[in-house]
Parts: sequence; structure tokens; C-alpha cells
Amino acid sequence: MKNKRISEWSRLDNAAKIFPPNSKNSDTKVFRFACELYEPVDKNVLQNALDMTVESFPLYKSIIKSGLFWYYFEGSHFKAEVTEEKLPPCAALYNKNNKGLLFRVMYYKKRISFEVYHALSDGAGALQFFKTLIFHYVIMKNEYRFKDRVPVLDIDASNTQKMDDSFQKYYSGKQSGVKKKGIKAFKLRGPKVPEYRVSVIEGILPVDCTLAKAREYKASLTVFLASILMMAINEEIPLRLKKRPVVLSIPVNLRNYYNSQTARNFFGVINVGYDFSAGSSELQDVVDSLKNSFKENLRHEHLENRINMLSSLEHNYVLRAVPLFIKDVALRIANSIADKSYTSTLSNVGVVNMPDEVKPFISSFDVFVSTNKLQACVCSYENRLRISFTSAFVSTEVQRRFFKTLTDLGIPVTIESNVVHEE
Repeated sequence: MKNKRISEWSRLDNAAKIFPPNSKNSDTKVFRFACELYEPVDKNVLQNALDMTVESFPLYKSIIKSGLFWYYFEGSHFKAEVTEEKLPPCAALYNKNNKGLLFRVMYYKKRISFEVYHALSDGAGALQFFKTLIFHYVIMKNEYRFKDRVPVLDIDASNTQKMDDSFQKYYSGKQSGVKKKGIKAFKLRGPKVPEYRVSVIEGILPVDCTLAKAREYKASLTVFLASILMMAINEEIPLRLKKRPVVLSIPVNLRNYYNSQTARNFFGVINVGYDFSAGSSELQDVVDSLKNSFKENLRHEHLENRINMLSSLEHNYVLRAVPLFIKDVALRIANSIADKSYTSTLSNVGVVNMPDEVKPFISSFDVFVSTNKLQACVCSYENRLRISFTSAFVSTEVQRRFFKTLTDLGIPVTIESNVVHEE
């Protein structure tokens, strides 16, 4: 159906502006949530659930357009259609020459998958949408079981709150502290998976056992897993490059630090590093170092600086007047510089909570992203912790070492994979 212009429009939030000029086949800036059910998916019911969910998230009806100075969201009449899953994971959603919705919903056997373009939302915001979708699907599919009492989902944000640009809300204009000198991190290299695809390797662990082991090292789950990932990467560093630190980029959900229920982007990024050429390779020593790095980077002043830095471009009258094509070039250069400052990414989405009444119908949730590097995403549901690696590289040695370390520590791991090899 031809899209007709309608009046609703809004600016991209300040974290979203980096994505359109830097989206490409090798890194589509798309991420995926998936939910495994105990029964096969009913396409018609899923479509009805999707129609209802979209009405609660107005921004998801939008497409991205480019003006003279900025990209912006414009409301559309496009209808989101449920499809059977046939595309490679995290296939492109944004195409500047072919406007379309910035998310897709697919199904395959017992699995429902939801893919999102990162300019539309971050993981925490998209999870609001996905939980609502799964909730409506389970209720509709089993309406006879809920005829006497319909459960309530723990998302009570209004449409206005979901549309909130929290970067603008919490912009103060202050930038304090001394800028740190850029660090050139160790960079993983090697043959790439053909056709810009990514390999996906997922490990399923018991939450209770993993948390207990993290506590033994006096660490949070994120610090514990980040330390093990750093050690796995270190094993792959050639001797001549050992002087370069392993640096992990860690997305931070700013909703945990500010009063926000936005379904848009509201995240920061901290980089934590460890120099194995100068420090011990013992897990406890790496954990202790990372604990200090996390504590320093998660200070309020650091997070506030992040918000103000992202928002400063929009509040600078001179820079606002720079044409979009020049801003695009600048954002590509900035992205290229940032890319050299970290080795890999670890993103912990956290616990996925659902109402007790719908839990018997759901087996698990997981999340992973597109990448031209190596990235790990973590989420848990009930007592299942899923750690999902996506990688642009043919080699899976880092992933193998990571999961082997966990099993050596006494944590049982079940592996699932779609690994693609060169032909």
C-alpha cells in the first residue's frame, strides 16, 4: 500500500542520530528479542496481538525521513504484518531509499522473534514492546483460561511517557571533568562470515548457579561475565599485540539512574579495559579491576556528562545550522574513532519479568544484535540465563573459551548455534 503523508512527526533522540549514517550491510544496527513458547505459534492470533500492541506504542508506526538539517520520525499508514521467519538474523530494516517500518515480527514453530532498528529504541525500550506483544498473544490464544480474571502487565507508562525524549528532559548543559585520552584497544581480526551474515552462539545457564559463582568472586553478574569475556579474548591476542588492552563497551540503561519510562533510546555507554601485559591473568584480579572501573564510570557526574555530550549538538545553534550531509560525514568519522576504542561489547538486558499467570506458557527469552565485531547479550527469564554471542568472524574460539571457563567453574552450559562457515 502506498504510504500517505500524515502530520505526526518527531525528532530522533540524541542517541539515535548516530545510527542512520552508520548503518550498512556489515552492521545493520538491528537487534532481536525472541520468545520460545511451549506450543506452536498461531499466526492469526499473533497478528491480532501485534495490532493491539502497536496502538500502545505510537512511535512504532513511524518511518525515518531526512530533512535539510536532521533526520526525523514521521508517522505512517504502513501496517505491521507478521511473517514466517525466513530472513537471516538482524537483516536490514532501515533503507534511506525505501521507506518502511523500523521493526518486524516473525514466527517459526514455537518461537516469536521481534527485530528493531536501534534508532527507534534501545533494548530496555524495545523490551517494553515485546513483553506487551507476548502478553497480548498469550491472553488471546488462551482467552478461555483467563475469562474470569485477566492478568495485568507491569508496564503502566502512558503513551506520552513512552514517547518521551529523556535525553532532552535531563539535559543540563553542564560538562565537568577532564576528557580522558583515547585508548587504542586490541581489535579482533580474521576471516569474516560470508554475505555479511553473523554467526549466533547461545549458552543457556541456570541463573541461581551463575549468580552464586559471581558472588564467590564478590562481583555483580555483569562484572563477572565481562571479566571472563576479557580473559577469553586475551587468549586470542598475538604476543606482539599484548601491549594493547582488552576494552569492553558496556551499554548502561539510564532508566535505572533517572526517572524515565520512555520506550525510545535512553542509554549510555561505558568502556572498561584491562591491560593483561601489565596485570595478572587470574580471574579474581580481573574482576577486582573491573569492579573499580564500573564504580568510576557509573558515577552520576559521568552519566550526566554522557547525556549532555549527546544532547550538545542539538543545543548548539551554529552546529544546528550545518546541513545534514555534512553532519553525516562527521558522525561517520566519530563512529570510526569510537570503534577503535573498544574490542567487544557486553550488553546485559537484565531480568525479563512476566505476570505469573502467563509464565506457564513461556519457555524462555533471549536477545542478540547485529555486529561487525563480536558482541554478547545477556538476559534471564525464570531460572534460565541466556548469553547470546553474535560475531562477524568465522572463528568461534573466543566463544568456546568463554563457555569453557564457565563450565570449568562448575556452571552447566547448554549450547545452541547457527554457526555459518565459509564455503
